[in-house]
Amino acid sequence: MAKVFSGMGTSHIPAVGAAIDHGKQGEDYWQGYFKGLEPARAWHAQNRPDVVIIVYNDHASAFSLEQISTFTIGVSDKFLPADEGYGPRKVPVVQGHPALAWHLVESLVLDEFDMAISNNMPVDHGLTVPLSVAYDAPAEWPVKVIPLCVNVIQYPQPTAKRCHDLGVAIRKAIHSYGEDINVSIWGTGGLSHQLQGERAGVINSDFDTVFMDNLVNDPIANTKLTHADFIREAGSEGIEMIMWNIMRGAMAPKVEELYRFYHVPVSNTAYGLQILKDSE
Repeated sequence: MAKVFSGMGTSHIPAVGAAIDHGKQGEDYWQGYFKGLEPARAWHAQNRPDVVIIVYNDHASAFSLEQISTFTIGVSDKFLPADEGYGPRKVPVVQGHPALAWHLVESLVLDEFDMAISNNMPVDHGLTVPLSVAYDAPAEWPVKVIPLCVNVIQYPQPTAKRCHDLGVAIRKAIHSYGEDINVSIWGTGGLSHQLQGERAGVINSDFDTVFMDNLVNDPIANTKLTHADFIREAGSEGIEMIMWNIMRGAMAPKVEELYRFYHVPVSNTAYGLQILKDSE
């Protein structure tokens, strides 16, 4: 039977991908950031699951405002890097796992989560940057990936609790899959940041720290945060943090924090990374 192997939360800042793609890791601005990734990459090199479910949001690359789904699962056998206006990132094609993806769809829909299904979904920095964070710049990504796209762009977005509950249902689905494989789940986006308006550049390290602490010690506390809480405390784009709740819901009630890294600023945002493993 399949089992949940680990969870990771990470921001998916596009400038991180650009820094890797253009060899800027050694520049003064980036040295501290990439130094902080080294323990995480060392852990990932020694602890590779068979499949990673990456929870992310599309940035008008695969979808537009003409069609908005709350939750979308990619069931294809491959996902091409999206052209985000400056050409697709020169990163490997993402290999999918259609059998597990369809199993997730069936299990989640029967558990009353109305998942949209995509057979053709180019993936942008929201998904490829987390892979670069974990694996740097390999010739091929070392894991298969199931993209799970969440609407955090157009109101009404799902609630923090709905996202956590979806994670719980994903854990149930993984554990009912017959193949003996390890599955990790990554929640991406955030942390506090705002890209426009009078509060552009807002960073709230205190709020980010409490949120990450709660993921370890009191995940239910994070399910009580409202959309207004995120906008007020973490900026208009801080609502991406609800995607970390999906990852946390898929983990056991008690977890061990294996690594945490927090770095400010990264491209005018707060960067966070957290690796969790079931402790029971």
